[in-house]
Amino acid sequence: MQLLLIHSDFLEYDVKKRTPLGEDIEEGMRSGRMDDALVAFIAVESVDEAEMMSVIERGSSEIRGLANDLGVRRIVLYPYAHLSSDLSSPDVAISVLKGLEAGLDSDFEVMRAPFGWYKGFTLKCKGHPLSELSRTIRPTGDARCEVVSEALLADEKGTSTWYVLSPDGDLVELSEFDFTGHPNLKIFADYEVKKSRIVERIPPHVELMRRLEIADYEPASDQGNMRFYPKGRLLKSLLEECVTDLVIDAGAMEVETPLMYDMNHPTLKKYLERFPARQYSIESDKRSFFLRFSACFGQFLMNHDMTISYRSLPLRMFELTRYSFRKEQSGELVGLRRLRAFTMPDMHTLCSDMEEAIYEFYEQYKMCIRLMETIGLELDDYEVALRFTRDFYEDRREFIVKLAETVKKPILVEVWDERFFYFVLKFEFNYIDCLGKASALSTVQIDVENAERYDISYTGPGGETLRPTILHCSPSGAIERCIYALLEKAEKIRDSGGLPVLPFWLSPTQLRIIPVADRHRKYAEAVAAELPCRVDIDDRDESVKRKIRDAGREWIPYLAVVGDSEVESQTLSLTIREESTPKKPRRVVMRVEELRDIIKDRMRGRPYKPLPLNTFVSLRPKFV
Repeated sequence: MQLLLIHSDFLEYDVKKRTPLGEDIEEGMRSGRMDDALVAFIAVESVDEAEMMSVIERGSSEIRGLANDLGVRRIVLYPYAHLSSDLSSPDVAISVLKGLEAGLDSDFEVMRAPFGWYKGFTLKCKGHPLSELSRTIRPTGDARCEVVSEALLADEKGTSTWYVLSPDGDLVELSEFDFTGHPNLKIFADYEVKKSRIVERIPPHVELMRRLEIADYEPASDQGNMRFYPKGRLLKSLLEECVTDLVIDAGAMEVETPLMYDMNHPTLKKYLERFPARQYSIESDKRSFFLRFSACFGQFLMNHDMTISYRSLPLRMFELTRYSFRKEQSGELVGLRRLRAFTMPDMHTLCSDMEEAIYEFYEQYKMCIRLMETIGLELDDYEVALRFTRDFYEDRREFIVKLAETVKKPILVEVWDERFFYFVLKFEFNYIDCLGKASALSTVQIDVENAERYDISYTGPGGETLRPTILHCSPSGAIERCIYALLEKAEKIRDSGGLPVLPFWLSPTQLRIIPVADRHRKYAEAVAAELPCRVDIDDRDESVKRKIRDAGREWIPYLAVVGDSEVESQTLSLTIREESTPKKPRRVVMRVEELRDIIKDRMRGRPYKPLPLNTFVSLRPKFV
């Protein structure tokens, strides 16, 4: 991307004629003027296409930084092809321009001139030393901090055969399967077979995570490292506690292990060659270290040093890794979907043999289904993938079919003729977002290599030394990705004509009370003190209508307006978002005791944390 940055007294433009490449525009984009603005003339280049999101983030950061240095609050984005002779495709250019606009409009007043139109413009430059600058933005293709394993190369080059397995046991080649009635499975299958992970457009959850003040990009950090605001930290902590409680109830022992490991440790070096991930590496005291991308290293090294009897098996060990690190490719990084630093619940189970491993695999499969439902994702919200060797399928066909029978729908299957990973069987639950991209959530794998590699053993009934079979399980996948899936699901609900909402137990504010006048505030405070949920009070100097609209934009599940009649009758006039439609709100009058019982029932078995912000909306800072 090429940028020409002009600090202007004003820029004024009007469109003359559309070119064959012109985007569709509304009447308001046919002309525009902005005074005292930073004008960014922009040419999007062909090299930007491979890592579009990286270019958007770096371009936004460059423009934002200069605007802040100049003390400018207005920005003009002006497509200007004459800055480069190696231009991108029009679709990519438009997406980048819109991405820059979306990345800047929360902090600045932004005007974007249309792409692909002949325009006349008048510009007056201020003429100081920083008023005329140029910048070249390049995708981050720097691989100096990246270690690419043999397994990653195998993942990119390895061959496999794709099928669909139906609940009645039919294994049908992908090209022969009738996807009628299974549109998401078709999207998922196409995505997996093509292995195209590059994101061409900004998915809806990126705007939502910012507007709802959940999370945002951190320009001062590496790509894929996010900042989380109080509401986002609440969501993460509730999900972390939910997953941790689940695995502890299942008998896991919680441990903690280091964030970095010696890259030249003999055992770890061999493991890195077999695991499909890209690592961050750092130098310290003339030694090379890598940042962990899972809890495997620490737990397996701990297992190696333990004395384990067959009586202790299956032995489950768990860590909530905050954080794990993977140097994912820049073009794949977008919002909360794929990060370089993420929170991964990671459980490993040592089993006495393959039979016990298969039993545990199925129990954990069902556990993951229950967890997804608790989080707010039903079976219809995600697709199941199974990956296994052909030998394993021939030996265990009945068990494989049982996995499809359990979810009562067809599942995508990848079969390898030869095993080139450390596992022989793996399942994933994959969420399909609004752009048709798939992201793995829950997963369990049967590992047949690492007990020997790490010299992990247990003592059998006769005193013999035996190798366990190991299960890798992440019950939820990355915690951040769960939030991504919930936001994308909410957007799908909105697209289908419903009202987007988060699950009640995860909603940052679960009930908002709007006093009609100051004299009703005392009653609002008394109600808030009685209810076992996160309650806030909108005491701002705004109209009731405006407050109701703002509560809707925050997706608050229960909204109570209290006036004279509610104070007199000691009731609440409630709007229930989950039972409403955009044109037909569901309103009920309810006593506080009734609502308290409903809330207790809805929160039963769910983690709870207090409101992360001031109870009074008027006293809160604005993060975005």
